[in-house]
Parts: sequence; C-alpha cells; structure tokens
Amino acid sequence: MNFNIRGENIDVTPAIREYVEKKISKLERYFDDTPSTEVNANLKVYNDKQSKVEVTIPMPGLMLRAEESHTDMYAAIDLVSDKIERQIRKHKTKVNRKLRDQGSPKFFFNGETEAAVTTVDEEMEVVRTKRFDLKPMDAEEAVLQMNLLGHAFFVFTNSATNKTNVVYKRKDGRYGLIEPN
Repeated sequence: MNFNIRGENIDVTPAIREYVEKKISKLERYFDDTPSTEVNANLKVYNDKQSKVEVTIPMPGLMLRAEESHTDMYAAIDLVSDKIERQIRKHKTKVNRKLRDQGSPKFFFNGETEAAVTTVDEEMEVVRTKRFDLKPMDAEEAVLQMNLLGHAFFVFTNSATNKTNVVYKRKDGRYGLIEPN
C-alpha cells in the first residue's frame, strides 16, 4: 500500500506517519494479494483541539472510506482503522452472497474474515418492516415532517417530479436530498 498522509492545522510528524501506516497496514491481512493501491489519510486539528481523521482506500469496484473525530489524534486513527476493518468484513459477507464468478473485489480478500461472517450477518438482519403511503410534498415540507418525527431521514413523493425522494440530516446539521436519476 502506498500512503499519502496530509495534515491540516497539524504537522505530520514521523511518529504520526508511522502510526497511521502501522494501523492501516494491518488491514493487508484481509487480502490475498496486497493491492498496490493508494491510501489517502487526511489528519485535521480544529481550534478546540478536536482531531479528525479521514482515510480513503480506492480499490477496483470498491471504495473503502471512514472518518472519525476524537480529542486524541491516535485514538481517532484507531477508530478509523476499526471502522474500515468492519467495512471489509461487511463487504466480504455481501460479496459471498452475490457475484461469485464475476471478477468482483471479493477475490482480493482471503479467508481471514470467515470467522466474522456470522457476526456481520446478524448485524445486517432486517428486524422490522414499515409500510406507509407516500404523501406528495416538496422538500421543505419533508424536512419539516422529518424534524417533527425526530427522524434522521424522511421518504416522500416529490410533488414537482412525482418521484420518490429522501431528505436526510447531514453531520454538519444541514439537510440533503436524494433523488433518482
């Protein structure tokens, strides 16, 4: 893996660089052949001493990406590494169910993740189904309905396009809209 480590409002010291490379390199055990891929790590420190770590690992047919915040930079790096490891396990489980012979990214993964498959299956089990009528409305009304219900997202029929849309609350506190093509 080739590492590209950047710092915003922080100097990337050799110790921090070595720690990022050590933690992310441990993920290589999940691959049969270590992919010659770029690992992009962006380390940020804000005025209130809050650290944020973003790691992106592009692979053929798969994008691994995680971000975590913590007051301690090293703890944030640990959290990001754990999150990417969970993504690999979930993807391995999903791919084992589908795409057996289509040259999918599953062939990058070795048998290490097999022990986690049962746990991931349990995590992905659908435990509740809701059915409801989609009321035609505009995105602003959908945001109001979402906030009234106290939900993080709201599914509705867009009155302008007559298509199903989703509004959601973003991490930055603003709102997003998902529309079909």
